[in-house]
Amino acid sequence: MNKKQLTPREIVTELDKYIIGQKEAKKAVAIALRNRYRRKLVDPKMKEEIIPKNILMIGPTGVGKTEIARRLAKIARAPFIKIEVTKFTEVGYVGRDVESMVRDLTESAIRMIKEDKIAEVESEAEKMAISRIVDAMLPTQKNKDEEYFSNLVDDVNKKSNELDARTAARRQRMFKRVESGKFDEQLIEIEVEETAPQMMEVFSGSGVEEMGINFQDMLGNIFPNKKKSKKVKVAQAKEILKDAEAQKLIDMEQVKAEAIEKVEEDGIIFLDEIDKIAGRESGSGPEVSRQGVQRDILPIVEGSTVVTKHGSVKTDHILFIAAGAFHVASPADLIPELQGRFPLRVNLASLSRQNFQDILLLPQNSLIKQYKALLNTEGIEIKFSEKAVEEISSFAYDVNEETENIGARRLHTIMEKLLEDLSFNASEMDEKTIEIDLEYVNEKLKDVVADKDLSKYIL
Repeated sequence: MNKKQLTPREIVTELDKYIIGQKEAKKAVAIALRNRYRRKLVDPKMKEEIIPKNILMIGPTGVGKTEIARRLAKIARAPFIKIEVTKFTEVGYVGRDVESMVRDLTESAIRMIKEDKIAEVESEAEKMAISRIVDAMLPTQKNKDEEYFSNLVDDVNKKSNELDARTAARRQRMFKRVESGKFDEQLIEIEVEETAPQMMEVFSGSGVEEMGINFQDMLGNIFPNKKKSKKVKVAQAKEILKDAEAQKLIDMEQVKAEAIEKVEEDGIIFLDEIDKIAGRESGSGPEVSRQGVQRDILPIVEGSTVVTKHGSVKTDHILFIAAGAFHVASPADLIPELQGRFPLRVNLASLSRQNFQDILLLPQNSLIKQYKALLNTEGIEIKFSEKAVEEISSFAYDVNEETENIGARRLHTIMEKLLEDLSFNASEMDEKTIEIDLEYVNEKLKDVVADKDLSKYIL
């Protein structure tokens, strides 16, 4: 089944593979994704009237807000970006303008569509790349007496046909040998285009990139990329030339058109830390622009047209998912107009001891599975006892309760400390099977357990 057509229950099942708990939030985003599919099937006149129901996630850090949105985008194969709204400032202040989020999303879609198009022509591009390698290994020789032979048409044609047949057969043999990898370690000289420097890179982050001017786009035809000779192994030349040929085979104008349509119909923007711009105005200082940022974001969320270097993008049907801890401020502190654009609100619960235990064991990308895979590259097999997992989980929960609650991120800190010595010595160890039991956990974490202060272990 196409992932776009998953039922809400199937979407939740997919999310469950990576995220523990938070059923309410998963249900809300699953319905939002399914409604996008439903919208595409309704009458075109009604389709334009159906706007996405944007979602506001409320909950402490590290409980899965960002991960839910990111995984949702992967399930839908949708353009996705995560933006921290604190980087935006009100118009008139120094900082990024809010329309940059739509430009960033468009760039994400361009990359996604381009990758798909390149995958479609990969086989053809590979053959063209090998042909170029064969050209380099068997350069064609022009007949110096071509002018003389041109007067002897019959004789030239006969000799030319014989020569062409021998050359073609030789090239075919060489093509098959290059394709099979027999020359992979041989050095070859190829011509590649030099990558032009990013002229505006020095201004990155200063807001200059938001002027909508791309100097390299403007000057690209005047100053085309130079070519240079490069000596590489044939295996590397295959990849370099395959990429170059694939670029020639795809129509970038079509890529841009499809990307813009993808953004408008399927794009997802995750607005993180929205609670940081929801506080009451102080009247001076950095906080003065909070409501200004909200008012700048509002038309983007409501639906407007943003000009990008790839074309105009309508934001009417982009799905916005906002998230914040709301420890100090509350959703009611957002301006009423913005509140109204996030009709669905879901509360994400703090993690329990059992949640921590499940996070360590159950997801397909669980921390324990990650560390096992990493150390297995050194020939080391680590095994965690049930009691050890319980102790790690309990410790993570207790530290979060007694100090700063950073959710599942606490496990990253604890696991890194727990396996620090093992990771350091793994390449020199004779013992290849290590049992991580309760005693091992208590021994390695005893210094931290003493005061529950993990701040010195957080980089």
